[in-house]
Amino acid sequence: MPRNALTHLDANGRPAMVDVSGKAATPREALATCRVRFPAEVARELKRNGLRSAKGGIVDTAIIAGTLAVKRTHELIPFCHPLPIDGCRLSVDWDGDATLRIDCHVRTVHRTGVEMEALTGATVAALTVYDMCKALSHAIVLGPAKLVGKRGGKRDVGQVR
Repeated sequence: MPRNALTHLDANGRPAMVDVSGKAATPREALATCRVRFPAEVARELKRNGLRSAKGGIVDTAIIAGTLAVKRTHELIPFCHPLPIDGCRLSVDWDGDATLRIDCHVRTVHRTGVEMEALTGATVAALTVYDMCKALSHAIVLGPAKLVGKRGGKRDVGQVR
């Protein structure tokens, strides 16, 4: 199969889960990020309140939601394999005056990578922040969400800290 071929299609162009049974289990890790941008007045209020909303602690809730999402990625994305997650760390911190940066770092030892798990964790954590803050404003913007880096498998991409 050419390196840039779509892997979730069979020879007839039908959707198919990739068969990883012939691959060796090796250490894999991925780091993804997603941003949450607030209107300036909402950001100031969140900073004054220590990132707490009427629904509770925003950071702790986002970390829990992101972690749960990482573990359930295979239930959300049709062709993702269920993976044993060996490590998952989420961080949520200010990146400028009105933007939160959410990082999700995931590790496993398996035959396929954890890019989708890291992306799912970061974006679900961002969605959780939105849910907890939407009473303050619906002008909150999510994204971009992106893969920062991955290690393991056929090739390494970007940076994994």
